[in-house]
Amino acid sequence: MSTRALRRLKGKQRGQEALDLGDLSLGDSPEEQAEAEVGEEQLDTANAANVSPPSNSKSSSRKTKKNKAQKNFSNIYELIGDAENESDRVSPDEDPEKNKGSGTRKNNNKDVENQDQKHEEESTKSGDRAKKKKKKKKTKTSEDGQLNGAATENIDLLLENVELSNGVSLQSEDCGCSVRRSVLHVEHRNLNPETELKRYFGARAVLGDQRPRQRNRHFHRSTWMTSPKESWPRFSRPGISMTLLESKNGGHYFTFEHNRDYQQVQFKFLDAVESMDPNNIVALLQLNPYHIDSLLQLSDVCRIQEDQEMARDLIERALYSFECAFHPLFSLTSGTSQLDYLRPENRAFYLALYKHMMFLEKRGCPRTALEYCKLILCLDPDSDPLCMLLLIDFLMLRSREYKSLLQLYQDWEEHRNLSQLPNFAFSCALCHFHLSQQEDVDPEESDKQRRQADQMLQNALIMFPGVLMPLLDLCTVQPDSTVSSHSFFGPKSQIGQPPALAELTALYVGRTYSLWKEAAVMLWLEESVKEVLRRVDAKDALVEDCQNKRKQRYQSAPRNIHRHVLLSEIKEATSTLPLEVTTQPVMGFDPLPPLDSVISYTRPERQHVGASNESTLSLFFRSLLPNFNLQGGLRQEDDMEVARAGQELNQEVNRLMVAMRDMLANIRFQEPPREDNPYRDEDEWD
Repeated sequence: MSTRALRRLKGKQRGQEALDLGDLSLGDSPEEQAEAEVGEEQLDTANAANVSPPSNSKSSSRKTKKNKAQKNFSNIYELIGDAENESDRVSPDEDPEKNKGSGTRKNNNKDVENQDQKHEEESTKSGDRAKKKKKKKKTKTSEDGQLNGAATENIDLLLENVELSNGVSLQSEDCGCSVRRSVLHVEHRNLNPETELKRYFGARAVLGDQRPRQRNRHFHRSTWMTSPKESWPRFSRPGISMTLLESKNGGHYFTFEHNRDYQQVQFKFLDAVESMDPNNIVALLQLNPYHIDSLLQLSDVCRIQEDQEMARDLIERALYSFECAFHPLFSLTSGTSQLDYLRPENRAFYLALYKHMMFLEKRGCPRTALEYCKLILCLDPDSDPLCMLLLIDFLMLRSREYKSLLQLYQDWEEHRNLSQLPNFAFSCALCHFHLSQQEDVDPEESDKQRRQADQMLQNALIMFPGVLMPLLDLCTVQPDSTVSSHSFFGPKSQIGQPPALAELTALYVGRTYSLWKEAAVMLWLEESVKEVLRRVDAKDALVEDCQNKRKQRYQSAPRNIHRHVLLSEIKEATSTLPLEVTTQPVMGFDPLPPLDSVISYTRPERQHVGASNESTLSLFFRSLLPNFNLQGGLRQEDDMEVARAGQELNQEVNRLMVAMRDMLANIRFQEPPREDNPYRDEDEWD
């Protein structure tokens, strides 16, 4: 007996252990297989001794035993490989290639020897490990029929348990950061407005003739927020980069940086802004087509001139420049990448996202605009520099994301006090009302949603009575005399509002009045107003409690709310801004910068000429050209009164120039009246 046969009988050969193949029934047992191989070797020695050929019966039995051995060895090797990969059991019916290969394989001695050599090269440790895994696999295959039906449910439950366990730990550390990630989840595909337009109008109507053109377009870097256009200038890195500052509490804090060349361009941009001439910004963009602040400022100019297409194109170009500078670890959808608004380099990214969001909302893509709103809020959810909480409820109502809004209100109410904002107080009530009006809701659930909607709307009207009359006015609804003449909803409620509450109320009414114009909503509002008046006349305790809260709160709004009102450009809200905001200059590329900004580089000081020794003509030219310097040198002020008089004169000249610009802009030329008889002779007398 050869050493190979002895190894097989002792079980040292991998694949010859006592393996329980279960229901696979791949062939004979390992003992029969070993006996067959021993018989094969004996026959080989007998044939070598006796030159005479064996009988047909013996040769046929030898071939059948060889086929069985070869089939068993190949399948066992495949099963061991599957056990090492920890994959699921595959039946012979599900793998036709293996069955086909085992059935059509030639039964020769070379194949058997190759298989034997492969088995001999494997170590004993791997064989033991495979044996343990084979036992685990046996139990798995025995229970496979029971687990097939509930496999998907078990995976879902496992994922939910992992999210809940992570959410508890992270929520205790960072005031609900996990809740923010779950509610404000951002998806890449929803950042593209074409996804929403295709849902409304179909892919053929949205794409049109763009498909054949895309085949011949030039190569561009793939981006999520915007797609580069053929009409754009050739992209070259403008000098912006992103660096990772630190990573703590599961979040990554990034910042944009400007290199030396970009800083010089930024200084030129500030000079162009001070010149008050948009042509200077256009000239700067011709040399630096992807300068961010120039794109933002020129976009505002185009929007004022009612060139919406060009304004939107400039904002998209700015976003593309930002996205090309992203750090490899920066993610738009993870919710862990944050940017500090205190750094001026980061503010432009916030403003570009906000302006792009507003263009999408006006374009009729509220779902895409909502995705960008969540993205802005996730960049700095704690401070919320652009105060996106005053806007997200409107976009969710426009997108009919009612349950998401209620979930956000429920999760954030504890640590952000969303009920103190008029927009959430009224919008959540409107969400419950719309949920009660859905057709696929059970009558019991519909009644529950309606009762909750009534309760929330009544509480909102009691807490914020100054919302009703402006809302009805914008909805062109004439209120009942009992409502308009009542002291609770009358003019007294408007006059007695604190300044911050008046600002929030005007902002909400001016933005969302279109959502209350529906007939069913107006009937529901009318019923709630009557019930509120009954409770007020009955001297409900909640009415007095809300009145005390209004007096204590809403005395002064924070700076981010003022910034949001300026960016919203809602007339009803901008008229309520305090004087300290309206009297200071507001730049479109950086409205109301934070008072504690983190400055990385400063602009070099410019030489200013003393106003005391300047003539009136010199002051006039300086009002037109801030860089104008008649003498070319610095002069000291000797007399403060003369200096003060010169400053006042400079202000008067500036006002005169503004009036002249307005007068020239409003000039309209009228065509001369045409004569009734065009064929009249010019030499003929009248």
